[in-house]
Amino acid sequence: MQKNSLLVIAGCLSLFAALLHISCIFGGPDWYSFFGAGENMAQMAAAGDTYPTIVTLIIAAMLCVWGLYAFSGAGLIVKLPLLKTCLVLITAVYLIRGLAGLIVPFFTSAPEIHQNSMAFWLVRSIVCCIYGIYYLLGTRQLWR
Repeated sequence: MQKNSLLVIAGCLSLFAALLHISCIFGGPDWYSFFGAGENMAQMAAAGDTYPTIVTLIIAAMLCVWGLYAFSGAGLIVKLPLLKTCLVLITAVYLIRGLAGLIVPFFTSAPEIHQNSMAFWLVRSIVCCIYGIYYLLGTRQLWR
């Protein structure tokens, strides 16, 4: 079976995102703020609350699973259950998050959205779109 290099890259990107999330736990409140978790999460982390750690670990675990699905689709590891369905859903999440982040901040005044700068929204959304494009192209290649 030929390796799907697009899904290998997609999987590495998801694992990198998981590592960034885990780094926030060790980096503390400043890292939560820098990476856009919000002032509430940063304050809870500063106060020693376990909620930010738990949420961050759940997100990191999800991103690791997404990476494993990409590696499975690439043929690097055993075929995981519902492989194509999961890859389509992962692709959709990345692309919807990316596209929404490029649009929503310009059409809302919600404080939850505007706690971060426009530069933050643009950079993070473009990154999500790039991740989504790798998943999309790799999944399309898998379907052939």
